[in-house]
Amino acid sequence: MITEKFSKTTSLLLIATFALAMASTVSAAGVGEMDAETGLPAFLSDGVDDGLETLTFFLFFVGYIAMGAAFVFFMSERSNVAPQYRTTMTISALIVGIAAFHYYYMRGVYADFGEVSVEYRYMDWIITVPLMALKFPSLVGKGAITDAKFAGLGFTGICFLGALIMIGFGYAGEAGLMNEILALLLGGMGWAMIIVATGTPWSSGLGVDNSKISEELMWSANALRWFIVVGWIIYPLGYLFSPEVALIEVDNGAEYMAVAYNIADIINKIGFGVVAWMGAKKATEVLAASE
Repeated sequence: MITEKFSKTTSLLLIATFALAMASTVSAAGVGEMDAETGLPAFLSDGVDDGLETLTFFLFFVGYIAMGAAFVFFMSERSNVAPQYRTTMTISALIVGIAAFHYYYMRGVYADFGEVSVEYRYMDWIITVPLMALKFPSLVGKGAITDAKFAGLGFTGICFLGALIMIGFGYAGEAGLMNEILALLLGGMGWAMIIVATGTPWSSGLGVDNSKISEELMWSANALRWFIVVGWIIYPLGYLFSPEVALIEVDNGAEYMAVAYNIADIINKIGFGVVAWMGAKKATEVLAASE
């Protein structure tokens, strides 16, 4: 009972802290000149056919709100799952909470200057993508994580290194620091490392043994793998539209890139957390029924 009350109090304090931080962020970060009639940034109300720009702006806004709402939801649900699954709820909340801050600032940059920020995007990913990989051991339990190693690295090390390779080379390509096709291929190697470690919806991974995952968590584990194997495909598609990369040359390539990235983030980051929450709730119900 004391532990449950402490958990609820901790969750409420974290939610309150997040709300205050977001409020201070909103007051501190101004938005550029706004159109008095539409309430939109001035560059969206200049009479030019800017449907894509409007979509980009609203997806930044929706991403910011959706991530913030997901943070509150995951933290409020933390006390409703068994203690061993609260870490995965905390990680889920951290992922969307960090993303909410970055989305607010990306929205601000776009509203102020009409530019898509690559820097804020990669600052977000370099923090949140490794956290997403940590969802596996926190959800399925350490018993399902194997002792197998690759280049001397265990499950966590492989996932972290893979995330750094994927994000690092992605940024290098988008920032024009190296050949964009080579950067895409090398970044794909990092993605492959994470898939090899976590497994696919059809097989165990180098670092995850399906036979040791409880039945009630198996669906969630495979759903997380679907996000990694299929959901993450949207990111390299967005990369192709990047103005610096321009492997697909179109007008407003930055907006096409931002739309793809924003949709991918909303689906993958929130979806990752929802799937983990569903598994944690089901496992908690099974534990309660067995007592």
